[in-house]
Amino acid sequence: MKRPLPLLLSLILVSCAALQSAPSPTPTASAPYVIKQEENLYAPKLEDVSLKQDSVTMTAASLSERYDLTPIRAEMHLLGSMPSVCSELRIKVNPPNAGYQIIVEVYSVVNLKINCENVFQQFEVNLLLGEYSAGQYTVWVNDQFVGSLASY
Repeated sequence: MKRPLPLLLSLILVSCAALQSAPSPTPTASAPYVIKQEENLYAPKLEDVSLKQDSVTMTAASLSERYDLTPIRAEMHLLGSMPSVCSELRIKVNPPNAGYQIIVEVYSVVNLKINCENVFQQFEVNLLLGEYSAGQYTVWVNDQFVGSLASY
């Protein structure tokens, strides 16, 4: 009856030795993410599904840092025109992708049931981009590079 105790003791020692020799996990970089999205008055709306989506003509797009805000955030300045005075501007700021790119889609929507002259409508918009996880990001508007921002 003395055999089970040494066998049990050796099993416990072997188990402990196996736990100690297991390699520790390697830390991996996490994917970039939005900490806080700023209010976007031009975000796509549910009722847009019944409207015709149209392009815009971009004249200028730039980034600047807002040091008056805590934490410091990037602000995007957009200048351009829409194809009609009845067009409504939409700006979709997508979450960053794995390549630390913030893809922004700028377009217009219009109700085809409204008879409207095709006279260009100018727009000028400043839009805060929000707070992002730590990293160096590039910002793209309609497939055009606009600038970069760093988040700490």
